[in-house]
Amino acid sequence: MSNPDELLVALSAAVEAERSNQMVLTVVLGGTVITGRLAPEAVWRERVAEVLKDSDRLGPFADVFAGGSREDRPGRGEAPTHLHFHLARIVQGSIGIPETGGMYRVAIEDVSAWSVGDLVHFDR
Repeated sequence: MSNPDELLVALSAAVEAERSNQMVLTVVLGGTVITGRLAPEAVWRERVAEVLKDSDRLGPFADVFAGGSREDRPGRGEAPTHLHFHLARIVQGSIGIPETGGMYRVAIEDVSAWSVGDLVHFDR
């Protein structure tokens, strides 16, 4: 979307304000479906930094997420520009990749469709 959905921006702002990761959302971006829990940006960055620190090869990048520049983050009172997914899956056919969930950051303006709730597949 070149003009971000006001309701989606408000939903993201509520997640940021409550510092909760209990809101489950499914979004479509360029034909890709991502489903999972939204997390406040600070919580998402901390978790990504923790995962990177545990890696021998990727450990040096942890500081980018842990401390990182605040220039691209919205300040108080500014509308969020990104959704931060925790325990999220890219839906491919009848499975979610990865099965255990991943950490994704997507620009709100790139979301073409969305729904509250997790996308669940049932084989029948």
